[in-house]
Amino acid sequence: MYSSHAALDSVLSAFRSICGEDGISLGEAVREQHGKDESVHRCCPPDVVVFPHCVEEVSALAKVCHNHHLPIIPFGTGTGLEGGVGALKGGVCFSLRNMDQVLDLHQEDFDVTVEPGVTRKALNAYLRETGLWFPVDPGADASLCGMAATSASGTNAVRYGTMRENVLNLEVVLADGTIIHTAGKGRRPRKTSAGYNLTNLFVGSEGTLGIITKSTLRLYGIPEAMVSAVCSFPSVQAAVDSTVQVLQAGVPIARIEFLDEVMIDACNRFSSLSYPVTPTLFLEFHGSERSVEEQVNLTEDITQSNGGSDFQWARDAETRNSLWKARHDAWYAALALRPGCKAYSTDVCVPLSRLPQIIVETKEDLMENRLTGPIAGHVGDGNFHCLMVVDPSDPEEQHRVHLFTERLARRALAMDGTCTGEHGVGLGKRALLCEEVGHTAINVMQGLKDALDPKNLMNPGKVLQPREP
Repeated sequence: MYSSHAALDSVLSAFRSICGEDGISLGEAVREQHGKDESVHRCCPPDVVVFPHCVEEVSALAKVCHNHHLPIIPFGTGTGLEGGVGALKGGVCFSLRNMDQVLDLHQEDFDVTVEPGVTRKALNAYLRETGLWFPVDPGADASLCGMAATSASGTNAVRYGTMRENVLNLEVVLADGTIIHTAGKGRRPRKTSAGYNLTNLFVGSEGTLGIITKSTLRLYGIPEAMVSAVCSFPSVQAAVDSTVQVLQAGVPIARIEFLDEVMIDACNRFSSLSYPVTPTLFLEFHGSERSVEEQVNLTEDITQSNGGSDFQWARDAETRNSLWKARHDAWYAALALRPGCKAYSTDVCVPLSRLPQIIVETKEDLMENRLTGPIAGHVGDGNFHCLMVVDPSDPEEQHRVHLFTERLARRALAMDGTCTGEHGVGLGKRALLCEEVGHTAINVMQGLKDALDPKNLMNPGKVLQPREP
């Protein structure tokens, strides 16, 4: 971090004066824990980790970093999948776990404000008695502000949208310590057309423009009736065709998840289930008792016309929860197929009508190249993941996986899709982002970065590729 011990000591003493002796760590184990996420990217530990307790401390720490040209890397729960927390240039990791308050719940307005240490499960536990919930559900129990930073989503996005649609306002600390409120301090209207949309500029910015210290989120009423079902199909094409037809019929389905036969077999073993080992849809319907019945009848007609099995029902909360836990544990189920291996999840998203073609072509590619990559997808959004299970000690296999993931991303781009539906760009997709949006749009993004962070201190090296000197 510093050549001179005197300079290092002055920075550390400034940090201590802001957040106390126990609010700073130089220990190797703590630094390594904060230098990597759940991705395949190698650990890049920061030089120091700080643990602020409030936005004023975050701001004061950022000012010190800004004055001494120290990189700033925000850290929530470390559950990201694209290497977004590695300290590529050393610097200071801001671990935000001590800021864990749920603030300003307005039940009658369906909104709440949270600090970055609050996770999605913690928020829903807090809301349990209110009849409200927050539906965005990535696989991990991630920090809600971290979910905003990566524009995360999950199995409910087909009905309730992604983080982008569910964040009303953000409090952000910029690189120089300035605190801004993207929609105005304390404001939480359901809609606005006032000025530039700063809130959505920071949603998905992956810590490269500022540190999100509060998120104001949209909440929803818990539906009167929730019913889940499992349906097996003779082929991938039949399952995905059913999905497209259900959405085209206007069924307001809450969740519609695809698992190929490799994935359902892995989930059966890992979660002690006994579903048929064929391409499968997990479905969920929300609404009044009557509307759910109508949705189910229409969906069953469509799935059966595509050769789908009778629905296996999960009506009570316990059975439903075990079904969706199995789906959320798909990552660990895939890893269990090859003990000792690592997993990498692809994340392409295409227009719905192209989904059958891309999944069929992707499965052919996996088989031709002898790769283990069970597929699970939020097919109602055209988004699916190949959970690539790879031996870290086999460089030849790692190379084949790398080439496969590049082919898959370019296949999605050729079908008017995106290289990342919900995981973000991080380190591994910077070149693909350039292919996706083009140089002119990248230059605009770079201009925004330069305006907000002229010293390039905020999570440097992520999202945008380093410029040629």
